[in-house]
Amino acid sequence: MARFRSDFLRTMDERGFIHQTSDDAGLDALFRAETVTAYIGFDPTAASLHVGHLTQIMMLHWLQQTGHRPIALMGGGTGMIGDPSFKDEARKLLTAEAIDANLTGMKASFSRYLTFGEGASDALMVNNADWLLDLNYVAFLRDVGRHFSVNRMLSFDSVRLRLDREQSLSFLEFNYMILQAYDFVELNRRYGCRLQMGGSDQWGNIVNGIDLGHRLGTPQLYALTSPLLATASGAKMGKTASGAVWLDAQMLSSYDFWQFWRNTEDADVARFLKLYTTLPMDEVHRLAALGGAEINEAKKVLATEVTAMLHGRAAAEAAAETARKTFEEGALADTLPTVAVPKAELAAGIGVLSLFVTAGLAGSNSEMRRHVKGGAVALNNQPVRDERRLVTLDDIGGDGVAKLSLGKKKHVLVRPA
Repeated sequence: MARFRSDFLRTMDERGFIHQTSDDAGLDALFRAETVTAYIGFDPTAASLHVGHLTQIMMLHWLQQTGHRPIALMGGGTGMIGDPSFKDEARKLLTAEAIDANLTGMKASFSRYLTFGEGASDALMVNNADWLLDLNYVAFLRDVGRHFSVNRMLSFDSVRLRLDREQSLSFLEFNYMILQAYDFVELNRRYGCRLQMGGSDQWGNIVNGIDLGHRLGTPQLYALTSPLLATASGAKMGKTASGAVWLDAQMLSSYDFWQFWRNTEDADVARFLKLYTTLPMDEVHRLAALGGAEINEAKKVLATEVTAMLHGRAAAEAAAETARKTFEEGALADTLPTVAVPKAELAAGIGVLSLFVTAGLAGSNSEMRRHVKGGAVALNNQPVRDERRLVTLDDIGGDGVAKLSLGKKKHVLVRPA
């Protein structure tokens, strides 16, 4: 027998999104009775969202697809503090200008997953700066702060683990959970929001909001958290050796995004098909059952479907075709990522290590030295064994580019500018 009867929670459950809810039966009944407004918060810590945010974005996507109203709450206010949850040290404080720039960059990605508008189930994008930045501090302490027990706040894992390691937690950061709780109450007052969702590390913050709502007279509020994801090998989801896997095409090409998913570990394929695609579950189970070399076909489907949602079907299929030509035919596909390098610099000669770093294939020269020693570096399909080698105009082929390769799956073309 299914755990849930409502379409949304049943979808969340069968696709692996649910770690914990505050009330299974109550939340299920609410989703069967009415159009539910739910939110997830995103702090503007960078100019783009990344793959680590994608679980939460897909939760909002399915919420809308099953007839309910999602709110993407942009943390223009809370972003001025930064969530301290499970961090070893305080986040770097951002200026108001940097926060605004980051919010602009993040907003573009949401439109690929959500439909915004004025309808009953149309998504909303809201900025908590609208109410947090104008709060009267003394009035806020009297009306809201008095409902929080410091003893209880110190018991939350997100705070306790930091203190147990004798790492500083500033008063500024300590306030974050109060502001997040207040966001939940304010969203209920303004938009009738009844549910906050987030990663499992947000459980304490979300429960604070439920408790505050109860004390301030809101209707019953609810919590739903998703598992914190790591790959089968234990790596943090969305992080690679060369940095974050961004959702903004200006920060990461659709081809590199496709390649990230194509390189999924075998043990993660089924889970990622459930979480990050909208394929029917019958098709997910069929692909997940493939074994041996056939699992690579499932990975290609995963990569294409996830890329199509973000960058469009044409870009996804172009990335898949580029990969096919590059890896299966050995051809030089002109749709590979390209970096322009001043012709004068190539004429003088550029160190191969710094050129690979410039091309985004590695984070530092020292990392590149390790790759050279490991035999993973090639220039125009020829192994590079000398870390002091210079790349010059002589390395530019008749098609006007030089091909940089790191391993078998990472390639960038260098074009003189």
